[in-house]
Amino acid sequence: VTMKTLPPEDHRVISAQTSSLRPQVFLPLHQEVWRGSWQQHWRVGLLLLEAGKNVLCEKPFAMNARQLKDLVEEAEKSRAIWSRCFPVHAEVRRLLQEEAVGEVKLVTDCFGSRQLHIPRWVEKELGGGALLDIGVYCLQFVLMVFNGERPESIQATGVLLDSGVDESVIVVMKFSRKRMAVCAFSIAAQLPNDAIISGTEGSVQVLGPMHCPTECVVNDRETEHPLPEPCLPLNFTNSTGLLYEAEEVRRLKESPRMPLAESVLLTEIMDEIREQVGVIFNQDRQ
Repeated sequence: VTMKTLPPEDHRVISAQTSSLRPQVFLPLHQEVWRGSWQQHWRVGLLLLEAGKNVLCEKPFAMNARQLKDLVEEAEKSRAIWSRCFPVHAEVRRLLQEEAVGEVKLVTDCFGSRQLHIPRWVEKELGGGALLDIGVYCLQFVLMVFNGERPESIQATGVLLDSGVDESVIVVMKFSRKRMAVCAFSIAAQLPNDAIISGTEGSVQVLGPMHCPTECVVNDRETEHPLPEPCLPLNFTNSTGLLYEAEEVRRLKESPRMPLAESVLLTEIMDEIREQVGVIFNQDRQ
């Protein structure tokens, strides 16, 4: 559906992959490969990169920082979080550069969705849990606001499912110059799914869904950035917004919206959160 909103001469879907297909089925065909099942990102990503293919890898980039660094060493193209490419996020970056809210002091965001009935969200073998699937959106937003700065401290607490993955997590991060961020995410409860940047002279609120937004409120003034109308029904909210990510990866070798160094930092932060909360995947022992 997303590709049908873009010029056919710029983008063409040649084939699709599921985790049951072998990489050699499509390796000769692709310059840019879209794929799912993040526990396969490391293995399939390395195969594609070693074959000389350009790779767009959606979040989470890998299961942990060690896997991510393997991919970074081979990387030729882009990695992505589609949120970074939305016009609302571009507007937020512009406002921060112009100091529209003064000095940013606090960032708060949350993402919660009732998903306990879906196996890939709750099973450890499938990389389940709130952090890797939706918490990553909250964390990347904080890093975008603070320009990819490493936090001075991270404090995380949460509750686990019987399967050993995280159900709900709250993270508090402290940055330089007395700035802070608070993130909350859950796969057991519906949350407002918004983000608020509070500064010394105002605030910016990204209205839900904050991971694929079309509206924001800047100092009590609301602005809209509508998406193109889809030509077919969508499986996920606002997923025509993937077109912005597709355009970004077509134009650039490495997107300044989500540079490799920030991808590494984001994954290292998630590793630290998992350690504090007590989530250990098999990949951590390899």
